[in-house]
Amino acid sequence: MAADKHDAEPSAALMSAIVTEHFVLQSAAGTTVSEALGRSSLYLSALSSSLIALGFAAQTPGLLLPFAAAALPTVFVLGVFTTARLVDTGVQNVLYLSSIARIRGYYRELDREAARYFARWDADGGETADALGSMAVKSGPMAGLFTAASMIAIINGVLAGVCLALLTYYLVTDHHLAAALAVGLVTAAAGLTVFFRYQHHRYRNIQR
Repeated sequence: MAADKHDAEPSAALMSAIVTEHFVLQSAAGTTVSEALGRSSLYLSALSSSLIALGFAAQTPGLLLPFAAAALPTVFVLGVFTTARLVDTGVQNVLYLSSIARIRGYYRELDREAARYFARWDADGGETADALGSMAVKSGPMAGLFTAASMIAIINGVLAGVCLALLTYYLVTDHHLAAALAVGLVTAAAGLTVFFRYQHHRYRNIQR
């Protein structure tokens, strides 16, 4: 009986390891959020500084277009790198939270009363859905619309559209506003479509 009881109950070493792992996962998840905030702030600071500089450059004849041609594509490339990394940190954060959900599932099985204190955040799905539920996000195709990567991607998509619209307006069509607007809208829409397909693919892979 003593041996059976020992086998049924988790050892002190196992519980210590699980609790330590829980703490490590929480810290790692917090690190991904901090990195996402830092990278987003860096991109937005670079963009706002460039727009302010463009305002000053517009006051000097002949300076606006060369400055815009140098500054805006640079910020756009920074935005591409930022969104790619933000998708990485978002995926990693969900993986960490899924592992925490797995540990909490183990906690629920320790005692009859444990389920009351370690309730699931999403009762309809698996560990990934439970992880998303901890952030008040419902698992599905629309979940990726509300990530930090999506926020930066939308801003960067508009920036890409503006860059090509200016290029079309000043250099390609000789001040044809309708054509410039059309090019800008198509560019922004195409860029966002590519981004959302990529992000959806990355998040869908972790749910398999």
